[in-house]
Parts: sequence; structure tokens; C-alpha cells
Amino acid sequence: MDKKLVSIVMGSDSDMPVMKQAAEMLDKFDIAYEIDIVSAHRTPEKLYDFASKAHERGMVAIIAGAGGAAHLPGMIAAISPLPVIGVPIKSTNSIDGWDSVLSILQMPGGVPVATVALNGAKNAGILAAQIVSAMDKTIQTKLMEYKQEMKEQVNKKSNDITSGKNGANK
Repeated sequence: MDKKLVSIVMGSDSDMPVMKQAAEMLDKFDIAYEIDIVSAHRTPEKLYDFASKAHERGMVAIIAGAGGAAHLPGMIAAISPLPVIGVPIKSTNSIDGWDSVLSILQMPGGVPVATVALNGAKNAGILAAQIVSAMDKTIQTKLMEYKQEMKEQVNKKSNDITSGKNGANK
């Protein structure tokens, strides 16, 4: 798929080790995306321009990761009509990640942000793929195959453990 459908943004390049997991999942499902740094606090004009025009560029979902005060996902959700998936990131200035989690999770009524776990960009990528799959049956099929692969992996590990192949039951 060549047309970019998902935007991945983060407040700082230090967020990239976490946010690349979202990109990896979108790559797995062959969903084209754009990726950029958009700081809610240091580049508010860029934030407004990005959030107000993402839907005009054909995006269908936005994944926004931020640490510390983590205002980026909420500010994008306040401006954009698109679904926003917030990724709280445990950063160097974070209070064990709780400040980021609560900043993204505790949005006021009328401004929803789907929030994944702390450093949960992988799930953000999967959720964005699920949003895209509502209009693309090929992506939906790939998601169903992915879920089947996970099921098979767990069943194999369960079988290995119960049969003693992993050193258990000896």
C-alpha cells in the first residue's frame, strides 16, 4: 500500500526507540505511514498545522507518543477529527511514567484519546492497523492471520511446558 494512512508523531527524537515499534507493526501489515517529531510545547504552530490538516492528507489514524507532561496526543485530539492513539513514554524527566500515562489517559469528555500501555507503541501500531482494517479487508485478513500466529505460539509453548520439553515436569 503506497498511500500513507497513519501518522506517527512523537514529542522528541528520544521517543524513537519506543515509537519505532508502532512503525514495525504497520510495516508488518503493509500499511504506509509518515513519521515526524511534533512537540506540543516547543513547536505549537507545527502541532496545530499537523493536527488540523492530517485528515486532508488522507490519514485515517494518528499515533502520538510523548513522555513527561505528555500533552501531544490530547492536543492533537482537540484539533483533529481523526482517532488518536496515545502512547505514554517513560522518559528521563518522567515520574516513573505515571505522569505520561495520566496526562494521556485522563482526557476531558469530548476529546477522546485511545491510550495504550506505558511504552506500548507495538499495541498502538496494531490498533491503528485495526482502524485501517475497517475499510480494507486485506489488512483485516493479515490481522486475523497475526492473531492466529499468536495463538499457535502460545499453544506450542503450552505444549512444550506440559510435555516437559522446557525442563518443566522433571
